[in-house]
Amino acid sequence: MTANQVNRALGLEVKHLQVRFGEFTALHDMSFTVAPGESLGLVGESGSGKSTVLRGICGLVQRSAGEVQLLGECELPKPGSKEFRRRVQMVFQDPYGSLHPRQTVDRMLAEPLAIHGIGDAESRIEAALEAVGLGKGYRFRYAHQLSGGQRQRVAIARALILEPQLLLLDEPTSALDASVQAEVLNLLEALRRERGLSFLMVSHDLGVVTHLCERVMVMQRGREVETLEAAALAQGRVSQDYTRELMVAAQGFVRRAA
Repeated sequence: MTANQVNRALGLEVKHLQVRFGEFTALHDMSFTVAPGESLGLVGESGSGKSTVLRGICGLVQRSAGEVQLLGECELPKPGSKEFRRRVQMVFQDPYGSLHPRQTVDRMLAEPLAIHGIGDAESRIEAALEAVGLGKGYRFRYAHQLSGGQRQRVAIARALILEPQLLLLDEPTSALDASVQAEVLNLLEALRRERGLSFLMVSHDLGVVTHLCERVMVMQRGREVETLEAAALAQGRVSQDYTRELMVAAQGFVRRAA
């Protein structure tokens, strides 16, 4: 990563984030920091609150308490503002559900440019498609004419077209075949390096997180269990029993002799 890329990246500071749905507390007093240019992974079993963290940050669910701040520049937009949404973009889990079935790729990529008043749409759309490994021939296709991997590449292109500095990634490869997962992960890794992006990535797959992230936060029932270096997780150097249980579960089914 070059010096210019590091300066361009934005970090994230989350302080005492709480999200409640009626009487149920989905997130309890979550605090963490993503340094500019860093990639932090959130892991845990289903229902641990990982995706709710992302939705709380970008405003898709209402925060009951807590603060969200960007890091890295003198003047930073307020969370929820139009400028914040331009700098912080999200890639969703389901490439089949996150793209409009009646819009062409061209229209889906043009829409965020129009919302933010950004011109030169044609060249930006072609550049975004090129960046994710799709040629301009995909511009006028519909979602049903694309494979799962191609749909997720379009979703990434839609996030990138506003030139954000922080990406929120909600299990971006879990709905894809294993071979396609590797292609999308390699694409994300290359884009982060080339553009100096910061990532906050949710995944239930420890292998995916250790491949793409530098640090990992383990969550359970809406709370932080522990945060450690990805290399330490890969080597099994963990301190909490819950993290060890996740590692055992990640190994998959093992048949025992009768």
